[in-house]
Amino acid sequence: MKEHATRLALIAKLADGQFHSGEALGEALGISRAAVSKHIKVLRSWGVDIFRLQGKGYSLPAKLELLDCDKILAQVKCPSLEVIPVIDSTNQYLLDRVGTLPKGACCLAEYQQAGRGRRGRQWLSPFGSNLYLSMYWRLDAGIAAAMGLSLVVGVAIAEALESLGAEGIKVKWPNDLYYQDRKLAGILVEMSGQAGEAAHLVIGMGLNLAMPESEGLAIEQSWTNLSEACGTLPDRNKLAAALINQLHDALNDYEERGMDGFTSRWNRLDNFLDRPVKLLMGNRVVEGIARGINSQGALLLETEQGITPYLGGEISLRGC
Repeated sequence: MKEHATRLALIAKLADGQFHSGEALGEALGISRAAVSKHIKVLRSWGVDIFRLQGKGYSLPAKLELLDCDKILAQVKCPSLEVIPVIDSTNQYLLDRVGTLPKGACCLAEYQQAGRGRRGRQWLSPFGSNLYLSMYWRLDAGIAAAMGLSLVVGVAIAEALESLGAEGIKVKWPNDLYYQDRKLAGILVEMSGQAGEAAHLVIGMGLNLAMPESEGLAIEQSWTNLSEACGTLPDRNKLAAALINQLHDALNDYEERGMDGFTSRWNRLDNFLDRPVKLLMGNRVVEGIARGINSQGALLLETEQGITPYLGGEISLRGC
């Protein structure tokens, strides 16, 4: 859309973190000052924190590093990479193209208009504050072989963040990343395929980087940003490349060896290991002590009756 192109060009002008007058912005983009003001209003609705100072113009609170396809491609082993600044959903974009994509194809966005999380929940996706990444993967062993995949993805993301200097990153069964008991990232694995055939997987991830508090007011649980776990936030393009490479390696490893080796890696990072938790299963609640996962990726819960494995579906885990 032409309007999107103009808005993206406007963000690019403001990305240096300096003040720009409405007149100068209008001249640079070939639009009126009134049009600049209208586009600024839309960008604010996207979650872009733009403020205006009388006599100086518009500015962002700090420099904004925009995602750059070429910069990422220079650092990754990825057969296909698309950076689509404004999109409905990176997962849906790849799902709509299953069958035409090479294994390992990725899609990144700056802003999702219809981002979604587990069980169809909305995933808040303000522009440029976070990282929204989806990867397509073909699993020849079929859907049944994808049982522990979200756990493997969680471990891969946590280890990639550790390699970039983040400390204290944890995983929460079955598909979240935590920092200091607050949600840092979510993972959504969507799949299609027939029995006896290869499984087509789209693995999506939303990672909070520096989301303003005002943008997170609609989130119903405590959350945090990667900026809290890092002394200095890594370059966004370097971060995207590290995540893509780590995911690629982990998925290849999973395809060859299954959960072998991942169980101990998960338990090292488990946010609730040896802590009291409760499992929500519809109207049923089971309380116990989390004892990590088994080789099938099931959560091990210790109660008075002993240790019982629980697999995904409609189970939710909460700290007590």
